[in-house]
Amino acid sequence: MLIYLQMMDSTEDKDKFEAIYLAYRGLMFHVANQILHNQQDAEDAVHQAFLSVIKNLDKISDVQCPKTRSFLVIIVERKAIDLLRKSHFKDSIPLDDDIAGIEVPLPGDHGLADALASLPARYREILLLRFDNGYSAKELAEILNMSRDSVQKLIWRAKEALTKAMERGEC
Repeated sequence: MLIYLQMMDSTEDKDKFEAIYLAYRGLMFHVANQILHNQQDAEDAVHQAFLSVIKNLDKISDVQCPKTRSFLVIIVERKAIDLLRKSHFKDSIPLDDDIAGIEVPLPGDHGLADALASLPARYREILLLRFDNGYSAKELAEILNMSRDSVQKLIWRAKEALTKAMERGEC
């Protein structure tokens, strides 16, 4: 944690990051390990996620807020999936975009929440970050290390997939 704290200037930022680190490091490791099934890779994903958190620390207002929790889980999921893609790329095995991510229990109301939970992790995450957490496409591009056009295209595809899931009653 000292390495992370040295990257920040103000004591307010250091205190906020320390609270985030202590509150969520276990959860973030658990999420990464569920995806990667490798302790060392999960630690790498958590480390990369915390580096991303430092860059976006101003976007976190309250440490104990549910939005903060979902923001951190989504970031660590993306970092873990990126590591998974890199490892599969080295093995020259094509990686499907339908990586499940962590399992989301269906609410059972056969509505929007069920349709959202049935989407692939990538679509579910981008929709939650955009519409639940309120991040703009520009902010998401910075957070996810993607171009703004790619983020907008991903949001469009996710909305299309959600619409189709709702129409099919896939929930």
